[in-house]
Amino acid sequence: MSPSIPREASEAFASLAELVYSGADAQSVLDSICRVAVDIIPGADHVSIATLSSDRSLISRASNDDVASMMDRLETEAGEGPCLDSILENSFQRDDDIATSSTWPALAELTLRRTPVRGMVGYRLFQGEDGRSALNVFSDTPRALTDESADIGAVLAAFTSVALTAADRQSDVENLRRGLESNREIGKAVGLIMAAHSVDDAEAFAILRSASSRTNTKLAAIAEKINKSHGREIV
Repeated sequence: MSPSIPREASEAFASLAELVYSGADAQSVLDSICRVAVDIIPGADHVSIATLSSDRSLISRASNDDVASMMDRLETEAGEGPCLDSILENSFQRDDDIATSSTWPALAELTLRRTPVRGMVGYRLFQGEDGRSALNVFSDTPRALTDESADIGAVLAAFTSVALTAADRQSDVENLRRGLESNREIGKAVGLIMAAHSVDDAEAFAILRSASSRTNTKLAAIAEKINKSHGREIV
């Protein structure tokens, strides 16, 4: 079965989908994702969506506050962090308490000196093989970003991937709507694979993509088959 998503989070996803269907532009959707994220991800205080440029600097595409935007700048300054690693290593990144021990000591030093942030999570956003963006979640409380937080964030990251792809391609809202329908199935399938194989969201997506390639089946189509199987063996 897939990770349990609280009712409040499900309602928030429905509201975001409604925003897409109402005709909002892609940037408005990205801004709304960052605002909604702090309400539905337990422990989240600051959220950003950032893209890695050719000179390895992070460009904030959207954020819920100045601290989130600053964290993107600090990662660029430090040359390390959850956003950079999630993009470059194509993996889920998490540091529960940077004040005690951190995967990124240079970033931890800058963060502790300039911000209230103590915990951080990074999700690579899937925009094809060349995707270079991430959803970043920061907490002011050590160890406040739990496994539940990570699960909800993974679903939100799947949603964000579609919105960001639309923004990058300067797509109109009709393209964003069409993408959302497929992404719902992909997001649910990723959750099922995560639960079945005890892997993170990036590994689950890789499994899904590999199955799609092996069977020469569109990603959305194979995701739909996985979701219909539920309790049966996945991929």
